[in-house]
Order: sequence, then structure tokens, then C-alpha cells
Amino acid sequence: MRLTIRTNLAMRTLMFCAVNAGRTVRKHEVAEACNASENHLAQVIHLLAQKKFLRTVRGRSGGLTLGRPAETITVGEVFREFESVLPFTECSEGAENRCPLVGACRLKCVLDDALRAFYAELDRVSVADLVTGNCELQTLLKVA
Repeated sequence: MRLTIRTNLAMRTLMFCAVNAGRTVRKHEVAEACNASENHLAQVIHLLAQKKFLRTVRGRSGGLTLGRPAETITVGEVFREFESVLPFTECSEGAENRCPLVGACRLKCVLDDALRAFYAELDRVSVADLVTGNCELQTLLKVA
């Protein structure tokens, strides 16, 4: 299992905004600090704003901030928004499922349980938990 680049960038962006709380940050600052393409980051920011994780302001003095307090944004919530569009297994694809074992296979149930446990663990961690007291991360992401 590996996270998509979009999910990874979403978490980096949220952490960047959390470290720079109280300040409107610019996309190019996030891209530079997170070693990301501004074009790719723009797509991620758009989805984060649609889902109310971020608040964006257009224009000359525009930028982005967290859409709500970092303590209320869980890693599980973000992962679900970004990762759930991709089925974990073929048998989770519904009508597109071509697996000949679907009627007898118990693996789907095991994987469903594992995914629930995975997301339950991620739900226990907020963006604030990732940045609070993390001096090394704050040094990397803090805008001067």
C-alpha cells in the first residue's frame, strides 16, 4: 500500500498551514517548502478548499489558511477524501469487478476489516498532533 502523491501533498499543505497559523500563505511558499509542482499543488489545494479543509483568498494579497482549527482536522478524514476514490481491491469496484472468486473469497472481508482499523487509527491523529511541539518540522515549514 502506498499513498498517492495527492494525499501526500494534501497532508504537507495542511501541516504547512498549521505551522503558519494566523498567516495567509501563498501557494508558491507551500510548493517550495514541500518540494512540489505548483500546478499539481493547485489541484490539491482546490480539493482541500472544496472539502473545507482550507480557506482560499484570491487576488494580490490572497493565499490560503486552514479552513478550521488544526485540532479538528483528522488525518483519517483527509485520507478518506483523497484515497477513497481509488478502490483498494478489484472486488470493491462494484460493476467493474471481474474477479472470478468474488462469490467465495473471504479476503475482501479481511481487507475491509483492515481498512476500517487503518482509518480508525488515522482518525485518532489530528493535523495539530503532527505539528505541535515538532520543532524540526516547524523549522522546515515556518515562513520567515
